[in-house]
Amino acid sequence: MLDTTPLITAVDRFADRLRAAPQSRLQRGAAAEALELARELALRTQVREAPGEEPRRMPDAGMFAAADQITVAGRDLALVLADERELAEAVELVEQALGRAGI
Repeated sequence: MLDTTPLITAVDRFADRLRAAPQSRLQRGAAAEALELARELALRTQVREAPGEEPRRMPDAGMFAAADQITVAGRDLALVLADERELAEAVELVEQALGRAGI
């Protein structure tokens, strides 16, 4: 079984920073960046779980839900990852998004 701890750790770190960020920072793009990350993680999960089916787009639940959305999407993806390459790509995706979020 693949150890997905690096992905869980990266997602939790991003979520913790979002929760600690002031509303002004969330409004300046951190929450939008987190939502886009959550959508991408959810898309990757859906493609693995149901290949050939039309993926559903994660809704925008508001800036204060962004931390929860990346947490859920990241943990869902961690359950379906098949190999180290996919894991490394997912971790890199989270780290890049965190950098762009500026928190």
